Amino acid sequence: MDWGTELWDQYDIIEKHTQSGLELVEKYVKFVKERTEIEQNYAKQLRNLSKKYNLKRSTKDEPECRLSSYQSFLDILNEMNDYAGQRELIAENMMMNICIDLTKYLQELKQERKTYLMEAKKAQQSLECTYKHLDSSKKRFEREWREAERSALYAERTDQDINATKADVEKAKQQAHMRAHVAEECKNDYAAQLQKFNKEQNQFYFGDMPVIFNKMQDLDERRVQKLAQGYFLFSDTEKHVMPIIGKCLEGITKAGTNVNERNDSMVVIEQNKSGFERPGDVEFEDYSQGINRASSESSLGTPKGPLELLGKNKSKNFWLFSKKSKLSPATLPPFSTPPVPSPNANGPASPKFGRDPLSYCLKEINKTVKPRISSFRTLRRSATVTEDFGHLPPEQRRKRLQQKLDEICKELQKEVDQSEALGKMKDVYEKNPQMGDPASLASQISQTSQNIERLRGELNKYETWLAEAGGRGETFRYKTHTFNNNGAHDIHGPDGAHSDESTPDPSQAIYAEFDDDFEDEELTAPIGTCTAMYNFPGASEGTISMQEGEVLAVVEEDKGDGWTRVRRNNGDEGYIPTSYVTLNLNK
Repeated sequence: MDWGTELWDQYDIIEKHTQSGLELVEKYVKFVKERTEIEQNYAKQLRNLSKKYNLKRSTKDEPECRLSSYQSFLDILNEMNDYAGQRELIAENMMMNICIDLTKYLQELKQERKTYLMEAKKAQQSLECTYKHLDSSKKRFEREWREAERSALYAERTDQDINATKADVEKAKQQAHMRAHVAEECKNDYAAQLQKFNKEQNQFYFGDMPVIFNKMQDLDERRVQKLAQGYFLFSDTEKHVMPIIGKCLEGITKAGTNVNERNDSMVVIEQNKSGFERPGDVEFEDYSQGINRASSESSLGTPKGPLELLGKNKSKNFWLFSKKSKLSPATLPPFSTPPVPSPNANGPASPKFGRDPLSYCLKEINKTVKPRISSFRTLRRSATVTEDFGHLPPEQRRKRLQQKLDEICKELQKEVDQSEALGKMKDVYEKNPQMGDPASLASQISQTSQNIERLRGELNKYETWLAEAGGRGETFRYKTHTFNNNGAHDIHGPDGAHSDESTPDPSQAIYAEFDDDFEDEELTAPIGTCTAMYNFPGASEGTISMQEGEVLAVVEEDKGDGWTRVRRNNGDEGYIPTSYVTLNLNK
């Protein structure tokens, strides 16, 4: 069944149907374009999301880069970026294979349909023109035939009229004969026009129009087939990238399985292990016995006991990791051991009260009470960085020295290779002067030699420092600094022996800011308040616990490391996670 046979009289219907079909193609193309825009925007948002959380990507020197959880998060961001690339590929393929292809094909269909409609219109106009000629010849034949009938009737009446002359009768007969002849010619013309019209009409309805309708049917079927291919491509385009998208999702799953909490804990230990020993027990020093003996020998009267002398410091309540906190009698200073009295050549050391027992007591107190250590945040910000990494704990120092040695070795190897290459090039120039002037390489060879000597000197220097750091091992202890009455800087090693070194151990640089002995400090004025959104145990050193809904005073704002310093009404201070509270800072 075809349109030319079954729809021979439905020209308007066929024209309307083909037009609506082309409009459907246009509508589908528009739909796919909007889909591609959605995919592109989705991919753009995914890329921006990955970029947003990848902005603060740590360098290899930063500690968190070695954590499996951090690496897995970076892997997820990379996979998400690849996933966004596949969404962009979907949009690009849809635009190329569907939108552009269908738009081009649609223009061809429109032009072809226009040609067929013009042919149909031309055939219709030709048939109408033939029909007009037929109608004209028919009317003329009708008019002339009536005139011939009237002329014949008039000739007959004239012939029967007795008063008519013979000439009148002849004239009437001639007129009737002429009219009959004209009417016969019109009849023949009408018959010819009728035959011609019937022939053209037959050609129009059985030849021209069926062919045109069949061509339009073929056009419409090709349009439908092409549209169906567009429907398939809409699905196949995404199916083709699904394996890669599946790999991206598998990569995200793999990133989750790669997280190793135990390994992360070991990495934290490896990165932050100081190598120090825990401080030993504080020995009991009985000052009261010496003071009693001194009071019996001195005429200055009975001095205050050491507990009374410590009374001022008692009220200050120093804390292990905060300048504003207090140190209870049971609190031990970290990373140091109590000084062991130096052996005396004349026998056991005895307190020398002599004329000034009070000075001796103060000196002994200063030896016993160690310089306080501020919070880890202040320690990290204010530590004096030295070239030999003496500001770091022993374990971290050894690692940094080893890392520095590896870097110097790589750089030294590079310079050595360059020196060998320059030497070979110089030999080539000397053997073949036309290739170059050997003197032109002198400056480069000299510079390379200087670099090699410099790097070798640094290598020896860092190897010495590494050997020194490795010699201490895990039993390294900080030396205790005290000041004698003459202001000289005495240094006592872990064994209590006196050292004459005028330069302190480089590892003591970290305590440069902590030699101000327990002076009164004013409380820092709060810069706002914060309300706890969650419970925080404050189990780590330097932190403070809080309960949900608790209001605390903000002493120091977050410096970018995720911790905020706060104070309670009772004076306790410490650090809390910034993300656990709602801040309300003073403007």
